[in-house]
Amino acid sequence: MFLLAFAALVVERIIGYPDWLFRRIGHPVTWIGWLITQLDDRWNRETAEFQERRRMGVLALLVLIGAMIAISLLVETALLSVVIGPVLLVLVAATLPAQKSLDSHVDAVATALETGGIEAGRKAVAMIVGRDPEHLDEAAVCRAAIESLAENFSDGIVAPALWMGVGGLMGGAVYKAANTADSMIGHRSPRHEAFGWAAARFDDLINLPASRLTALLFAAAAFFIEGASPREAMRAVLRDAKHHRSPNAGWPEAAMAGALGIALAGPRSYGGRIIEARFMGEGGNPQLTVWHIHIALKLARIADAMLIGLFGLLALVIWLI
Repeated sequence: MFLLAFAALVVERIIGYPDWLFRRIGHPVTWIGWLITQLDDRWNRETAEFQERRRMGVLALLVLIGAMIAISLLVETALLSVVIGPVLLVLVAATLPAQKSLDSHVDAVATALETGGIEAGRKAVAMIVGRDPEHLDEAAVCRAAIESLAENFSDGIVAPALWMGVGGLMGGAVYKAANTADSMIGHRSPRHEAFGWAAARFDDLINLPASRLTALLFAAAAFFIEGASPREAMRAVLRDAKHHRSPNAGWPEAAMAGALGIALAGPRSYGGRIIEARFMGEGGNPQLTVWHIHIALKLARIADAMLIGLFGLLALVIWLI
């Protein structure tokens, strides 16, 4: 299974998910999102009591997980029944991690700031973060892009690969569905506080190992970047990660902040509402610039290469055993 995860990471890093294919058939995340929307529309009745909506949210999560298990097992069985099945299975599995798209979206923020100024930067960063972008200055745009890189490296790359290594295509598909559910309905809003409770709690649970591994990868990657500090990365994790609103996001964000000597997280605005939050990292240089985005991308690329190497090594050890 780690061999599948290794091969999927290599393929996705090289080719990503082609735009022409997305335009023709969409993406597994869009299909999962359609199912979540159907469950939300049908089962999340605003006239129901809080506990009833919570119970229906639990049921919706179970249906989603069950559907992913059934579909992934059917796909895997069908593909492995043909000669080139293993190759096709790798191509399907390669749709689950998001190395290439994450890198390109964060790099697009840096390019927008460099070529189009602050307004272009705000539009670019709005594609990858949920906070209000209209009042962000350049430093805030850069901070938001780096935070998104750190958190989504864990959620969008390490976690699906890790669960694929543990549970094959089924493990990766279940993780991706649960993570998508959290992003769509796992909010403390009037509509989803009850119905999305199970999705949010389950996502917190299944992201625990990946967030910790991501922090270690960022710290290790700092060894290979001049001026970055593996020691400060781990110090920031031990000091600051527990103060993040999320039980998982603080680990990669604190590691990134400590490694680069910057401050991440802190207060931000969502939907016109100010969210108070602790900073991750001591922030030796709080005035972030496009250079910090580029160095953060370099750190993430090295960490990604380490992740691929780790999975390749695990696959080899398992094969030899």
